[in-house]
Amino acid sequence: MFIRPDGLKLAYRKAEGAGPTFVFLPGYMSDMAGGKATAVFDWAVANGKSCLLLDYAGCGESEGDFAQQTLTGWRDDVLAMIDALVEGPVVLIGSSMGGWLMLLVGEVLGTRLAGLIGIAPAPDFTRWGFTDAQRENILTKGVHFEHNPYGPEPTPTYKGLYESGEANLMLDREIAIDCPVRLLHGQADADVPWKISPKLASALRSNDVRVTLIKDGDHRLSREADIALLLATVAEMAGG
Repeated sequence: MFIRPDGLKLAYRKAEGAGPTFVFLPGYMSDMAGGKATAVFDWAVANGKSCLLLDYAGCGESEGDFAQQTLTGWRDDVLAMIDALVEGPVVLIGSSMGGWLMLLVGEVLGTRLAGLIGIAPAPDFTRWGFTDAQRENILTKGVHFEHNPYGPEPTPTYKGLYESGEANLMLDREIAIDCPVRLLHGQADADVPWKISPKLASALRSNDVRVTLIKDGDHRLSREADIALLLATVAEMAGG
């Protein structure tokens, strides 16, 4: 466990090996036990590469109240864990909301950032992911619940996270990141429109950006062929 200055314990797994260190940032309400995170970790172990998996505060095995979490808080926790647990260059892998966090973290890492891999990245989802009525619900009632296609419980969006998102919008400005970036997105994604990835590519300052569209790929991109594409992308970022 990584212990924050306030005593909150955050769960992580670390594989020691050659750099750069791959840091996997899960999606909203996801954790380091997910299939893509596990596949990257197992690949790193098998290939002697350094890898860090983590659970955000309020998620997975980490302590904390999910309803109190914000993008800014999660960004700061990721940065603190990287600072304490990782030496040298970092490649961030962000899935869905983790793709927003990887941008926020990456801008702060500066020259330590060796690469980004986005899997159906969802920057600015507070702007395009809700109707006006749903936004009003969040702001007046403090929470909005939506149907969750991946589990029995509805998906909540709390006011604090929503307001944090609105304070950290990225797609309408230049994103000060210069490293290689690879974005993977399914065109059958029902949660994050695939056109977000080309828009993100345009916003990034880096010229070394590639967008790969998977015509029949859904949001999770967790089929065997999707995982193989992800691991091939990871191997490219590792230098072979």
